[in-house]
Amino acid sequence: MNSRRYSRECSLQMLYVVDNCNESTKTVCDAFIKKMPKNDIYKKFTMDLFFGVCNKKKYIDSIIKKYTKNWDIERMVVIDRNIIRIAIYEIIFFNFTPINVIINEAIEISKKYSTKDSRKFINGILDKVKIIRVKDNLE
Repeated sequence: MNSRRYSRECSLQMLYVVDNCNESTKTVCDAFIKKMPKNDIYKKFTMDLFFGVCNKKKYIDSIIKKYTKNWDIERMVVIDRNIIRIAIYEIIFFNFTPINVIINEAIEISKKYSTKDSRKFINGILDKVKIIRVKDNLE
């Protein structure tokens, strides 16, 4: 598994604990960092994603609400909403990663951690969201 996929999965697990168990970001970060490989590449990207999503959660959730009609974010499967949050964060704030790679990674991670139908749901939302970066690059 490549380091970026591993980092995305670690940040997903961390976000899941924060979201589902109401643990603080510091507590989760401290617990996970002890278990991660000592490779700085893994840690940096994982922490960038984790803290980035945590710090921009309201903004990211407002984007999710914009592109999901008749869906309350709290009703979404915890894993799915955090996969979507990570991907949206990457789409908006990590311009160096191609959009199609981000979406494909989100779908692959959903295959491992979520339901069979989740990949369609996630792909549908992210396909709409990708216009944010495309539009910004054209202006």
